[in-house]
Amino acid sequence: MKIGPENDGASLRRSWGVPLSVAAGVTAVSVAAVVVLGGTGDARPRVADRALSGGSPTGAASPTPSTTRGSTSGGVGSAPTSNHETSDPDAFTITKTTTTPIQAGTVAKVLSSCLGAEASRYHAVVAVRTPVSSRDWDGVVVAVNSSGQYVQCAAKGDKGSSPDSPPTFINDRLWGTGRVIEYFDSGREPAGKGQYLMVGAGHYTSDVAKITVSYGGKPKQYPALMAGGAFVYAAVLSPDTPPGPHYAGPSPYIHAYDASGKELYNQAKDPKFTSTQ
Repeated sequence: MKIGPENDGASLRRSWGVPLSVAAGVTAVSVAAVVVLGGTGDARPRVADRALSGGSPTGAASPTPSTTRGSTSGGVGSAPTSNHETSDPDAFTITKTTTTPIQAGTVAKVLSSCLGAEASRYHAVVAVRTPVSSRDWDGVVVAVNSSGQYVQCAAKGDKGSSPDSPPTFINDRLWGTGRVIEYFDSGREPAGKGQYLMVGAGHYTSDVAKITVSYGGKPKQYPALMAGGAFVYAAVLSPDTPPGPHYAGPSPYIHAYDASGKELYNQAKDPKFTSTQ
């Protein structure tokens, strides 16, 4: 889930792709099973995941993460355009990580516009507003069907969209080494002067009791929201110096722990993400 060094205005759209066209009509969605989470994250799963056995997911895994591996310098294939882009890659501050719940009625509308006629087959497990709004985002909804297939919808107001075709494509994405964390979609987008919204999500196996996120080379870890086998993180980042037009930003790193506190997975040590490409 490392964020590629795209230009500021297009970074999230590139990471997520072009949103799918969806059915215009509002589809009835069951919201009785919605788990709406807020605050700074749950330390433990709330819903048993019937599909989590620790084995391989069905279908071939994508050979690369859903987003381009991050860079701590200027844009890929181009020289930095300002001195700011060659400064300390850890010269940033995470200013906000608090999310708030999306109301059940709005969740139904987000899923309906995101999934069309398929929406009635899914119930949300994580549905939150991000700490700030960007041009394209102010929330994220992750939902699952009775077959254990997940979808991730970007929310803006009561509208939802997915760049994946079909939306269940995220279930065939890259698994981290050790096969306890699977990566869904992630992105970064400017969210006002001097700040960026970073959002990501994924899937965890039943061995995982806690997921955290660290950013760049800084050691502090922030709890992710967890429910129903899915995790979501959202954070607001402010560079310590004015960023240039090819600001890459720090990479987010996922950490997974079991109930005893033992680390099961550290993305920063995963060769799939740290090896030179």
